[in-house]
Amino acid sequence: MSRPPVIPAEKKIRIVMSILSGEVSIAEAARKEKVSEQSIGRWKAEFLEAGKTALVAGKTGPSSREQQLEAEVADLTQALGEAAVELRVWKKSAEGRLGPSKTSR
Repeated sequence: MSRPPVIPAEKKIRIVMSILSGEVSIAEAARKEKVSEQSIGRWKAEFLEAGKTALVAGKTGPSSREQQLEAEVADLTQALGEAAVELRVWKKSAEGRLGPSKTSR
């Protein structure tokens, strides 16, 4: 028996929101989307738990993903700076051996 197709997160959110707003029941949504009631119940529980976690944590600072990206940007900025310094050193070294280049200032 094959697995059902993966439903995108955006669609799951719309389904859960329609259940929470009372537009449809879990059973109706399951029939309409051709998924099990257990799956929709799990989506609803995950959605509510994530909301609870967000409210408890508050928006006091950047998310862990934002922190990860900021750290990556800092690492890349440092690497770029080091590469620029190394390039200057190589150019100075080449000028000493080959004479001034046409592009040097």
